[in-house]
Amino acid sequence: MGTFDSSEEHPHSKIRRYIITGLAFVALAALGCWYLLRYHMEKTTVHRFLDAVIAGRMQDAYRIWKPSSAYSYPMFLEDWGPNGYYGPVKSYKIEDATGRGPVVVIVVDVNPYQPFPDNNDVLRQSKTKEVSLWVELKSESISIAPY
Repeated sequence: MGTFDSSEEHPHSKIRRYIITGLAFVALAALGCWYLLRYHMEKTTVHRFLDAVIAGRMQDAYRIWKPSSAYSYPMFLEDWGPNGYYGPVKSYKIEDATGRGPVVVIVVDVNPYQPFPDNNDVLRQSKTKEVSLWVELKSESISIAPY
């Protein structure tokens, strides 16, 4: 057989390549969505709680907190009320969320100024307090992280 006497050769099908690429893309997209939304419910609970505190609806905030019987409403007001340790809360910014077994630790910066001050505003930024909140996965109750 000579150089120019070859049998007809068919190119390999590209469909397998397209299927593998499509499946890899779908898997990466699903993984990305999971990563972005993994603590969405817990962050939403903290948003609802802090929005109620900012609006002055302390009874609603206390209900969202879902406290134990040892944490009474007057104790809650000592922490979150207008004259409380973290108060008055007028703005907040969620910094981080980390899963730790049955709880999610959400780190929030709270500030007595509205809107939340820029990094350039040193005086107002100095009033910012960092709070680590625990949100339980099953009950969505909130508490102050012990560390």
